Amino acid sequence: MSNQPTDPGHGDSPAAWTAVIVMLLGIAAGTVAFVLHQAWLVWVCAGVVVFGALLGWILAKAGYGVKGPKYAPKPHQN
Repeated sequence: MSNQPTDPGHGDSPAAWTAVIVMLLGIAAGTVAFVLHQAWLVWVCAGVVVFGALLGWILAKAGYGVKGPKYAPKPHQN
């Protein structure tokens, strides 16, 4: 048995971080737009959330995902 953990990475990659940050900004702005009764801006922010998910998928396919060739995991410190 090896001492290496079999941790799948939990999405700790540039693709995942980029997707989550873009979607979080879209949700935050959409919430403000909803409170201000700006329906058109709510829909624009919904589009930003969809774009964030698509961007994460594209970056993962481009190699920046957890198992991608352009991703270099950082060692965990205990």
